[in-house]
Amino acid sequence: MLLAQNWVTGLLRHANPSFGVSAEELDAGYVRVGFETEGYEAIPETTGPLVFGVVKDIKELTEFKKPIRYCQVDVGDANGTGELQGIVCGATNFVEGDTVVVALPGAVLPGNFRIAARKTYDHISDGMICSAAELGLTDKSAGIQTFDPTSGQPGEDAREALGLADTVFDVNVTPDRGYALSARGLSRELASAFDLQYTDVAHEPGVAGIDLSGVPEATGELLNIDVRPETSTVRFGLRKVTGIDPQAQSPFWLQRELMLSGQRPVNAATDVTNYVMLLLGQPMHAFDAAKISGGLLVRNASAGEKFETLDHVERTLDAADVVICDDTGIQSLAGVMGGTLSEIADDTTDVYFEAATWDPLTVARTSRRHKLTSEASRRFERGVDPAVVEVALDMACALLVDIAGGEIAAERTIVGDVPAMPTITMDVNHPADLAGVDYSRETVIARLEEVGCTVAVSSCGGKLEVTPPTWRGDLTIPADLVEEVLRLEGLEDIPLVLPTPVGGRGLTPAQRRRRAVEHALAYNGYAEILPSPFIANDTFDVWGLDADDERRNAVKVQNPLEADRAILGTTLLPTMLDAVVRNVARGRNDVALFGLQQVAFKRADASPMPSVAARPSEAEITELVESLPYQPLHVSTVATGQIEYEGPWGEGRDYTWADAIESARVVARAADVELDVQSVEHLPWHPGRCAALLVDGVVVGHAGELHPQILEALGLPARTCAMEMDLTAVPLTENFPAPVLSSYPALHQDIALVVDESVPAEDVRRVVAEGAGDLLEEVELFDVYRSEQLGEGRKSLAFSLLFRAGDRTLTDEEANERRLAAAELAKVRFGAEMRA
Repeated sequence: MLLAQNWVTGLLRHANPSFGVSAEELDAGYVRVGFETEGYEAIPETTGPLVFGVVKDIKELTEFKKPIRYCQVDVGDANGTGELQGIVCGATNFVEGDTVVVALPGAVLPGNFRIAARKTYDHISDGMICSAAELGLTDKSAGIQTFDPTSGQPGEDAREALGLADTVFDVNVTPDRGYALSARGLSRELASAFDLQYTDVAHEPGVAGIDLSGVPEATGELLNIDVRPETSTVRFGLRKVTGIDPQAQSPFWLQRELMLSGQRPVNAATDVTNYVMLLLGQPMHAFDAAKISGGLLVRNASAGEKFETLDHVERTLDAADVVICDDTGIQSLAGVMGGTLSEIADDTTDVYFEAATWDPLTVARTSRRHKLTSEASRRFERGVDPAVVEVALDMACALLVDIAGGEIAAERTIVGDVPAMPTITMDVNHPADLAGVDYSRETVIARLEEVGCTVAVSSCGGKLEVTPPTWRGDLTIPADLVEEVLRLEGLEDIPLVLPTPVGGRGLTPAQRRRRAVEHALAYNGYAEILPSPFIANDTFDVWGLDADDERRNAVKVQNPLEADRAILGTTLLPTMLDAVVRNVARGRNDVALFGLQQVAFKRADASPMPSVAARPSEAEITELVESLPYQPLHVSTVATGQIEYEGPWGEGRDYTWADAIESARVVARAADVELDVQSVEHLPWHPGRCAALLVDGVVVGHAGELHPQILEALGLPARTCAMEMDLTAVPLTENFPAPVLSSYPALHQDIALVVDESVPAEDVRRVVAEGAGDLLEEVELFDVYRSEQLGEGRKSLAFSLLFRAGDRTLTDEEANERRLAAAELAKVRFGAEMRA
C-alpha cells in the first residue's frame, strides 16, 4: 500500500505532539512490527522560484491546431516587478480568477526540467503553470492543479502548502492483515513500533480533522434494501446527501493524499469515498441518487447476465457473482466495481453513499473470474472491519457537505449486525513457552490490548480469555495471539538456539533399492532423464490398444498446462520415446536413456469434497483415500542406434531386443530378485520380439523391440528397443549374503541340445540347471545354432556348465555324469537331443 509519511505521522501526532522521525527510522519502525516495505521515495525536489499565482486574463490562441492559451498571471513581487507574468499554457481546465502554482524562470522541476523564458506559439512564455504531475505528486494528471484562494497569496512560496517535503512508502501488507491497508491500521502498528499513545480515528474522527458534529443522528429507514441470504453479505449501509454543488472540486489536501496513495482525483463524491477507504480501510461506493429507482436488492447474478462496469467494459456475469440492483437493473458488482448506470456525473446533485461488508471469498472469486482487481476488492478479499460501516458513512457525508455543500438526510439504512468475535482461551505462559523468552503476564496482556483485544484474566490467573477486535478476523487460535505478542515485543530479541541433531535412520529399503537401480543402469551406459507425468491424449489410440486395456484407465487433468497433454501417464514409454525423438532430431542417433517415475492409474471417480465445518468421518476419509489414483513406481529404458561404436577396432553393434531384456536383468540384479523371461505379444512391442518379465511368476513388465508401425507413426528410428518394469510390484527383499569362497577348483563342461524352434531357451536353461543337480554352480547360454543338417524348425542351444564341490575336488567323471543327467531331463521334458 502506498501511503505518505506525513499523513500517517500526522495521525499519530494528535496524541503525541512531539513525534517525528526520519524516513529511515519510519522504515525501520514498519519492519520492527512485521511490515516490510517495498521501498520509499521522497517527492522529487523542486528548486528555484515556485510560487502561487492568480490567473487574471486568458487569451485563446485559435490559429493553432490544438488548444493554446496565453495567460496573464499575478505572481506578486516574485518576478521582481509586480507586473503580470505572461505564460503560454495548453491546459483548459482552469479559468480566470483561479489560484495556481507557477514555476518562474530559474526554477528546476522534477526530472531536471529547467524553466526559462522562451518564445513559443508567437509569444514569450515567462514561466510555467504547473500540474500535479509536473510538481512530482503523481505520474499523470489531467490538467493544471488549481487551489482554494486561501491556500496562498500571489508571490508566496508554494512548497510548504504543497507539502513537497514528504516521502511515500510502499508497505507490503500480507494477505492476512487486511486491516493494515489503511492509514488507520498502519498508524496503529507504528504506535506500537515507537511506543506511542494511539487514538483510533474510527472512534475519534477529529484525529483526521473530520468534524461529524453536523451529521444528524440517524432516524428511520432511507431506502428499502433487500439483502438475500445466499449472498453471504455481512452488513450493508446506505446514507444520502442532497443538494451538493456538482461543480465543486475536492480541496488540494484531499487530492494530494489520493495522488500520493496512487489514486486519481475524479470528482468530489468519488474522491471522498476513496479518501475514507484509504483512511479507514472501508471501501465505499457513491451512486447518483437521481438514477436509482425504487429500493435496492442485493442478490446473486443470473448466469449470462450482462453488466457494464465503470471501466466501460461489458461483462458476462456468473451465478456466483453478487450484484446490487434497483428497479431498473444492476447498478454495481458488489465489492469489486460500480456500474455506469448510476455513475456520478457533472450534474449530480444528490448522492447515495454505500458502505458494506462482503464475503471475502465471494469477492476474491468474482475478481479473479472477471480479471478485475480494484482497490476495493483487494481490501474485501483480505477482510474489512464490519464495525466501521456507520462511521464511514458519516465521514463521507460530512466531507462531501464540507466540500460541495448540500444537506445530509437524517435517514440511514443498515442491514446486518456486527458479528460477535470468538473468545480465545490461552495460557498466559504460552508465548514464553514457545519463544523461550520470559514474558510477564502484564506484558502479554498489554500487547494483546495494544492490538485491540479485550483480555479477561481467569480466577486462577493462569488463563486469559481474549476477544479479538472486529478488524482482526485473522486472530482465531492461541498461536495467532502468541504471534502478536512476539512480533510486538521484537522477534529479534528471541534467542537463536540451534536444535541438537538426532541421528537419522538412513535410507529406507525402498530408497536403497531405487538408488541401486539408478546406479546400475547408469553404470551400464544409460543416461537418466526425468519423465514428464503428462502424455498425449491420443497415445493409446496411436498404439492401437484394446478398449479394455488397463493402461487406458488414466487420470484426466481438469486444468492441463497443454490441452493436447491432459492425462497422467499410466506408462513411462510415451515420455521416454518423446525424448528419443528430440535427441535424434538434433543429430544424436545413438541414444540410451532410462527414467524412474511414478505413473497414475485411476481407481474411482473423484469423491465429493466433504464439509469443512467439522472433521470428516472415517467413511468420508476412506472414500477420499480410495478415490486417489494408484501411483506405482516404474522404471523404463529406451535405446536406439549403436551400443558398440564402429572404428579401427572393428564393426559396431546395434541395440537389439536382447539388450532391452538385459537392461531388465540389470534392474533385477540391483533389486536382488530372480527374473524370468517369456515370449509374449504386447503392444507397443514387436509381436515376435517382446518378452514378459516375471518375478515369482507375476508379470512385472515387458521388454523388447517396438512395433514397426508404431515407430513409424511416432517418427522414431527403426529397431528402437524399450523396457518398462513396475518396481512397486517387485518384492522388496533385504538379503545380506555372506560370500562363499571355495578352495577347490571348478570343472567346466559344455552341452549342446537340439530342440524345436518353439521351445524358449530360458526354459531349456532352467531344466539343464535342474538336471545337473546341486554341484552345478553356474549355467549360461552362449550359442544358438541353426542349419539344414539340424532340420527345419530345429535349433541347437549350447550351454556352458560350471561344476564345483565344497568339500573336494571333482573328477571329470562326476561332472560328466551330471552333464548327462541334465541332457536326459531335457530329453524327457522337450525331446531334446545332444549334439556331438
